[in-house]
Amino acid sequence: MGDSIKAQTSPSKDSCDLEKDLSSAAPTIKIEDSFPEGGKKAWLTLFGVWLVQFSTFGYTNAYGVYNDYYVREFMVDKYSSSQMSWVGSVQLMLVLSVGLATGRLFDIGYFYHLMIFGGLLFIFSLFMLSLAQPGQYYQVFLAQGVGAGLAIGIMYIPGIAVVSHYFRRRRAFAMGIAASGSGLGGAVQPIMLNKLFHGSLGFNNGVRASAAFNFGLLAVAVLLMRTRLPPSPKKEGSVLIHMRQFFREPAYTSTVLGTFFILAGLYFPTFFLQLNAVKRGIDEGLAFYVITVMNGATVLGRILGTAFIPQLGVFNVVIPCLVICAVLIFCLLVVKTVAATFTFAVLYGLFSGAYVGIFAPMVGSLAKDDSEIGARMGICFSVTGLCPVKVLFFSNRAFSLRIRRPYRSVSPPFSVTSLLTTSSGTPIAGALLTSSYIWWRPILFSGLLVSCGAFLLTIARSLVAAQKHTQRV
Repeated sequence: MGDSIKAQTSPSKDSCDLEKDLSSAAPTIKIEDSFPEGGKKAWLTLFGVWLVQFSTFGYTNAYGVYNDYYVREFMVDKYSSSQMSWVGSVQLMLVLSVGLATGRLFDIGYFYHLMIFGGLLFIFSLFMLSLAQPGQYYQVFLAQGVGAGLAIGIMYIPGIAVVSHYFRRRRAFAMGIAASGSGLGGAVQPIMLNKLFHGSLGFNNGVRASAAFNFGLLAVAVLLMRTRLPPSPKKEGSVLIHMRQFFREPAYTSTVLGTFFILAGLYFPTFFLQLNAVKRGIDEGLAFYVITVMNGATVLGRILGTAFIPQLGVFNVVIPCLVICAVLIFCLLVVKTVAATFTFAVLYGLFSGAYVGIFAPMVGSLAKDDSEIGARMGICFSVTGLCPVKVLFFSNRAFSLRIRRPYRSVSPPFSVTSLLTTSSGTPIAGALLTSSYIWWRPILFSGLLVSCGAFLLTIARSLVAAQKHTQRV
């Protein structure tokens, strides 16, 4: 009887051992195989994100067209290039700064809410911009600087982060493809805007036409994008907990500070290259295509840059690209001919595009877990946007006092904007330029900012390499 019972229970014991072995192996299989690395839903989602980048950040990259039109026609003899650059800079600041909220909201499952609300706000802001009257700075500032900036910021991090739901091994490459949308958008939209503003439609109807065009693209994008992973649990005070945790890591802190300096100087050519070309005597019909060529080159840079990451490591790719960008900004001192201008546009677009395409994977590579990616990106963007408050306020006042006598004050009509901008380098660069167009001042300033950012990322790279015991980081 006892032998019979033992014989009956023995298989049960073996079965339990087998189930135990399978259950212990299950987590490993799940972690390795849970990312499809492709498939219909993944590529449709990636294409949807690409469309969002084309419509939103691509529009931001086309601000040079707006800045040139504002300075020479829409706001002529009323506001300087420095004042008008505040519009694009506040827009860029809000794109970055709202990431503190949107990154966490994405993590806890509000992806569709963010994308739909952000898209509607973006289109509404463009239609409000189309109602702006010549010489009315506050109308342009509120619609394009504040409204459009908030809208793009609401969509930016969720759009990029959703790519990580489908790709792990090929994540950097997929994010590079998504980011290339803003490069192509920055190539196509300047041509469209130039033709609209200087054609039969004019500025107001031209902005409305561009709003309708981008509304169609965003509607298609929302229908294509799908999340895959379940939301992370809600926790009280999780943002503050994450901030304390992340900023205890020297590599992350150095990366955030480096990003602040880089973004403060990197967008100077984007905002001022077309104006520089016109003021150097290049034909306006030809100068209109400078930003288009530069943004078109960023498409290639964003894709090629990510292709080298598996072999070299993300920091080993991004740092040389930034050093070359800094050198190219300094080279603007001698860029005066048509050939030199377009050569600069191609090279700068290529290497700055590589940085923009690699930026998100670079921050994501510092995450200890995939659930941290949205939070790390959001905090990095937000701190980059909000940390220079006091420095900018006093810097802007100093520049205003310095040039008040010979020129109109460069401070915007709203003093509060001096407390809001992240891309402080662009308005300060405009103040350094002055209405006499002294180009060497902003060129030197922007080049030094990018150089400082590259140095800080070099420090971060050394810390990560020491931590991971490898030079391929």
